[in-house]
Formats: sequence, structure tokens, C-alpha cells
Amino acid sequence: MAKLTYKDSGVDIGKADVFVKSIKGLVAADALSKVAAFGCPFDLTSFAKKYKNPVLVSSTDGVGTKLKIAQAAGSHHNVGIDLVGMNVNDVICLGAQPLFFLDYVACGKVKPEVLKEVVQGIHAGLQQSNCALIGGETAEMPGMYAQDEYDLAGFCVGIVDKNKMITGRHIAAGDSIIGLESNGLHSNGFSLARRALGDKGIREYSKELLKPTRIYVKPISNLLLARKLMSLKAIKGIAHITGGAFYNKATKILPSGYGMVVKKKSWPVPDIFKIIAQRGDIEEKEMYSVFNMGLGMMLVVDSRSIKMVIEKLAQAKCKAWVIGEIVKSNTRMKIE
Repeated sequence: MAKLTYKDSGVDIGKADVFVKSIKGLVAADALSKVAAFGCPFDLTSFAKKYKNPVLVSSTDGVGTKLKIAQAAGSHHNVGIDLVGMNVNDVICLGAQPLFFLDYVACGKVKPEVLKEVVQGIHAGLQQSNCALIGGETAEMPGMYAQDEYDLAGFCVGIVDKNKMITGRHIAAGDSIIGLESNGLHSNGFSLARRALGDKGIREYSKELLKPTRIYVKPISNLLLARKLMSLKAIKGIAHITGGAFYNKATKILPSGYGMVVKKKSWPVPDIFKIIAQRGDIEEKEMYSVFNMGLGMMLVVDSRSIKMVIEKLAQAKCKAWVIGEIVKSNTRMKIE
């Protein structure tokens, strides 16, 4: 009688090794990485003179049930970009430049060609962020996931000078809110979108639904490096519009006693959101509580700097609109 092996149990270490070797060129390599058998080092020496009081900023997130659409469509590249976007966009909200990223992939069965496509997407997203992929983990877990299923998680660390952190504490009445164009749903609200559209609608709009999360690191970094904007301390708050959207995520940056008044006709809402609302018979407030509605980021800026901020964003090919203002109020979000 043959002895039981790990492979008999559904875990093929050899196939996992083949996959890891196939993505070696996508992982950052330096002298430190060559001696790292387990942990993943990152050399901070070059940053020592750039930051007087360096603070590390971290984020961890996944892609959510958007993965179910990607897996059904056999399209895996964009969810790799999504994974990066969900993390680096959080880090840049504090004014921090992303430094390095690690990924975690859990699957029912290692399929090197599928997972390589995912990691290529991660690499593409990191190139948009000037951020390095320094390591990760691939876990084959039969019994936990079906053979064609996988889940993703990412972890990012960035750096910022303590006295240059964007915290929202200087936000005041009269400041303006600028909305930055999204690339569709990004990676939030897919449980509701899938329920609203049904299988037929998901197939019909899969291309639109699988558009990757827009990465805002470079456009926002350009703003934070602009001398005039820095001298004016023009950028007071940055919010990444993800799960919770307008009512929960946008308002996180507000000091106590202040609220946002957003004019919903001040930017074009993409058709996909209108389709989801109509197909699912979803109330307007619920839509603005779940989806980004066409705005992936919101900036709170000194109203004197509006023109300069929008021009700088346009130079980075990022459309933006003035969508509202900050008021003294106990109502954190008012959409009118």
C-alpha cells in the first residue's frame, strides 16, 4: 500500500515552486534580498537624509468579491492592480510615499498561469506607484477553496515626514472639496452590484465591472511636492472613497464639529452606477453609502488653491471637479 503524501492531500509543493520561480523577475532584487530566506528586508539607508522625522505608514486590504467576477470571466490581470490600488491609495492619504508591498494568495489549487497573471497585474500596479514588490506568500488550501478559486490580500508600507503628514486636523469651514475621477467601481460594493445585476447582467457588464482600481499615488505626490501648494499648506485632507463611500469614508478625515456639503450634479456619474441602481431598485442614499459614484478620492483644500490643484491634477491626466465645501455642522455628510 502506497504511503500517503502531501500531494495526495491536494497540495503540490513542486507546482508552487514552479510558480514562484516564474515570477522571480517581478520581485525587487538587491543585495539584502539575496540573503533573505524567510523575512523580506528593505533598505532604508537612502531615505535617512530625505526625512527629518520619518514615520512609516502601513495598509492591508484585499479585492473582495470582485474576484468572483474575475474568476468567472477568466480575467486575472486587473485584480492584481486592484490589490495594489486598495493599499497604496490608503497610504498616500496621509501624504506617505509607498515603499514596499507584499502579497498573499490563497487558492484551492495552484495554477501557475493564472497566478502569474495576477502577479503581473500586481507588478503593473506597483510600477504606477513607484513601489517595490519584495515578497509574498502562496497558500494552496484544498477543502478551503474550490480548485478554480483564489483569494488575495496585500500589505503596503510607506514613509512620510511627521510634520508633513496629511491628517485633516487643519480642515476649516470654507475649505473646498475636490473629487478625483474614478475608473468605475474600483474594488468595493461588488456584493451589492452582483446581487443587483444578476448573472446575466454580470456577464453583460463584466468588462466595465473589471476595470482596475485607479491608482492616485503619482497625481497626489505631484501635488504634495508642489512648492507653492506646500508653502500654503493647501492640501488639508485626503480621503480614499472605498467601502462606506461618501457617508463613512469621506467623512473620516473631518475634525469634530465639521461636515461636508457635496453637490451631486457637480461631476458626471458613470452609467454603470445608474444601471446598478435601476436593476437593483436601490435607493440613492444606499448608492452613495456603498459606491464611489465616479470619485475615487476626495481632497479637502484651501479654497484659494482650487485652480492650482486642478491644473496639477490635469497635468497628471487625472480629471477633477470642485464638488462641495466644508461647513460647521454636526451633520457629517450632506448630499444635495
